[in-house]
Amino acid sequence: MRSKATLRTGLCALVILLAAPLAALAQDDASEKEIERYREMINDPMANPGYLAVDRGETLWAEKRGTKNVSLESCDLGEGPGKLEGAYAHLPRYFKDADQVMDIEQRLLWCMEKIQGFDTKAIRAKPFSGPGRGSDMEDLVAFIANKSNGMPIAIPLTHPKEKQAYAIGEALFFRRGAINDFSCSTCHGEPGKRIRLQALPQLDVPGKDAQMTMASWPTYRVSQSALRTMQHRLWDCYRQMRMPAPDYGSEVVTALTVFLNKQAEGGELNVPSIKR
Repeated sequence: MRSKATLRTGLCALVILLAAPLAALAQDDASEKEIERYREMINDPMANPGYLAVDRGETLWAEKRGTKNVSLESCDLGEGPGKLEGAYAHLPRYFKDADQVMDIEQRLLWCMEKIQGFDTKAIRAKPFSGPGRGSDMEDLVAFIANKSNGMPIAIPLTHPKEKQAYAIGEALFFRRGAINDFSCSTCHGEPGKRIRLQALPQLDVPGKDAQMTMASWPTYRVSQSALRTMQHRLWDCYRQMRMPAPDYGSEVVTALTVFLNKQAEGGELNVPSIKR
C-alpha cells in the first residue's frame, strides 16, 4: 500500500501539471482581451490608417488613365456601370461580358484593360504594397468595399459557373499538400484553435466566425503598416503553408473567396477594419 507521503507527492505533482496549462489558458485569454481592447481604441475612421487608402482609391476611381484616357467610373462591378453601393457585398459573381466568375480585383483588372486600355502587366507583377511602394489595387478595393459598409454579404450562386466556383473553392479549402501536408482546414476546420496569440476562426461551417472574418476584409494590418485585401490574405496563407503562391487575380483565389463568402453569408461589412 502506498504511504500517505507518496500520495501527497503524487497529488502535488498532478496539481502542478494541471496548473501549468490552466495558467497558460488564463494568460492567453488576458492577452486576447488586451488585443481586442487595442483594436477598439484604434478602430475609428479618424485613427485607422486604412481610410487613407479609401481616399486614394476614390481619386484613382475618377482619374483618367490608360491609352483611352478615361476613368473607371463606367466599370460595371455587378450592380450596373459606375454603381458601387452593394457591389463588394455581392462579389465574387459571374460576369457575362467576361464569361467568368470574378472577385473585385479580377474585375478591376478587366475594367482597366477593356475600358481604360491600361497595361496591367506591372500591377500583376507587384500587386501588393511594400516598403516605399504603394498599391493602386489595394487603394481601389478599400474605396469600393467601403461603399458596401453596413450591408450583408450575399453572393449570387445561381449561374452554373458560380456553382462550379463554389465547388472548386470548397475542394481547395480541404485539399492538403506541399511539404507540411497542410490545407486551409488545418487551421480553420475546428473550433478553438490558436496560433501564438491569435485566435483562428472556424471557416469550414457557415456562421459567426466566417461572417466576422470575411466582413472585415480589406483591413489595415498594423504589423505590416499596410492595407491588405483578401487576395493578399489568401496569397499569404498559401505562402505560410509552403504551397506554390497563386498568381494575382487567379481563379484559385476567386474560387476560395466564393466558398468563404458563402460561408459568411449575412455578415455585415465594416471595412476597412484594423488587425494586428
